[in-house]
Amino acid sequence: MSQVAISGNASGTGTLTIAAPSTNSNYTLTLPTNTGTLISTKSAGTVLQVVQTTKTDTFTTTSTTYTDVTGISVSITPTSSTSKILVFANLNASVTAADNYFAFQLVRGSTAIFNGDAASSRTVGSVGSALITGTGSVNYILPMSINYLDSPATTSSTTYKIQGLVQSGQTLVLNRSGNDTNAIYGIRTASSITVMEIAA
Repeated sequence: MSQVAISGNASGTGTLTIAAPSTNSNYTLTLPTNTGTLISTKSAGTVLQVVQTTKTDTFTTTSTTYTDVTGISVSITPTSSTSKILVFANLNASVTAADNYFAFQLVRGSTAIFNGDAASSRTVGSVGSALITGTGSVNYILPMSINYLDSPATTSSTTYKIQGLVQSGQTLVLNRSGNDTNAIYGIRTASSITVMEIAA
């Protein structure tokens, strides 16, 4: 029968205590059959939790100011106020008429984060497009992504969401093309937002 040996460290003076959790069930901790080092769940860079929201239906808005994109929000409760939150958003969008612009921004709670600098009358956002142009362009779906490492400095539930806007008189659409033709080239897609708590 193999054995388990616990060896002390001659350089250290502290005491390592292995404590049992408060439980009425039996559990088995199986050690690997190779040499290695156990990593604490609090080690810097460790992924502590992952939460994702996926949107498979469509969304439309005619708003010329940022408005919530229904179904693209996710909440996470950090285990430590020093943790970082890594945010990934994947969006598939279009507009219903050619030669028009649209934009999205990442929001924590009610605060926009990861936007470009303000510059005169230009629209600021996390991602955007002014390139939906030309005949047939409303058949296009533009894939867009947002990647941002945030520092919310809290252990309270925190919501991350996406907001969008579109040029006046036009319609921004998500998860479909602008004209949404009922044909094999009328593509329907999915979008998502994912957050990961990273130990600092």
